[in-house]
Amino acid sequence: METFHALIVGGGGTGAAVAHDLALRGLKVTLLERHEVTAGTTGRHHGLLHSGARYAVNDQESAIECIEENMTLRRIAPGSFEENDGLFVAINDEDVEYSHAFLEGCAECGIPTQRLTREQALRLEPNLNPDTILAVRIPDATMDAMRLPLRFFATAKQNGATIRPFHEVIGVVKQGNTVTGVRAIDHARGKEYEIGADIIINAAGPWSGQIADMAGVEVPIRPSPGVMVALQGRLCNMVINRMTRSGDGDIIVPQRNLSVIGTSSWVVEDPDALGLPEDHIQLMYDEGAKMIPLVNETPFRAAWSAARPLIGPRQADADSGRALSRTFKCFDHSDEGVEGFVTITGGKATTLRGMAEAAADVVVGKLGIDAPCRTKEVVLLPFEAYYA
Repeated sequence: METFHALIVGGGGTGAAVAHDLALRGLKVTLLERHEVTAGTTGRHHGLLHSGARYAVNDQESAIECIEENMTLRRIAPGSFEENDGLFVAINDEDVEYSHAFLEGCAECGIPTQRLTREQALRLEPNLNPDTILAVRIPDATMDAMRLPLRFFATAKQNGATIRPFHEVIGVVKQGNTVTGVRAIDHARGKEYEIGADIIINAAGPWSGQIADMAGVEVPIRPSPGVMVALQGRLCNMVINRMTRSGDGDIIVPQRNLSVIGTSSWVVEDPDALGLPEDHIQLMYDEGAKMIPLVNETPFRAAWSAARPLIGPRQADADSGRALSRTFKCFDHSDEGVEGFVTITGGKATTLRGMAEAAADVVVGKLGIDAPCRTKEVVLLPFEAYYA
């Protein structure tokens, strides 16, 4: 079989998973990332392996994607997760009322649940608000935000993929209406060059709209930043969620000896200009303390923001982004008259493998290759192998 060359733009979790998937299918793969790999949104999220429960009421498509990929990742990346489960806690009557829709939604999406009394919840997590009324246990887990993608990168490299960090795409090369390559800067050497490929996969997350603009196509992406605050000390051993619709500061994720509270939500035009609003930091304290009162007494470690790549109209002033789905979508831009260019965007860190499968299916279909996806079965190399 002729070896087709696939060029991936973006070295986050999605790009890593696409490189892994296409390399397994026998393609020649090159990936370009303008900074170090995982330097964008991938390296800045909570480190939560979603059960999908967070979306079970209002975004069931995303919920189902999360629970399915949650189980798959545990199988193909053993040892990457602290399988500590999570609690959704109700601390007032409104939360209790929401719990009925929550349990029903989880059942509809295939998410396992266990309803706990106040006493049972406090035995599991003694630092919970003593006013907790009930809790529901779900299969959340935690992970290192960067090490899981590095396992995909390592396995892709073993199968022949070329990973080029510090190579920034600055333009798209076209012949007529077909994208045939990109122009890039090698920042390590200070050189500009062109690289050709049979197909380009845009996996640039919140920057995917900017890459699409270079090709003369439209990607409806909404960069939606959120603030996270890390506190010193481990206030909980399970992931603690508020029993309510997704909102600000409604989750506390234990990470090693830290507790990460998140997150707020707003929208921006430029994912490189996020900012770190002081009132959002305070909001994380205020809302987090409603679940675990010790939040207000725990020393501050760090605060940062990260941009979610949400699918929706690109106008930055419409809303906070809360109403937009967390699902993902693959765009074959031949629908817009441009061949050789595919975008995969949206989604969650939890759904990176599923996103890659969707994109790779489109790629091999366009190239006429009969090569099924194998990423549900292939166990990933350890993250250290990326540097070996």
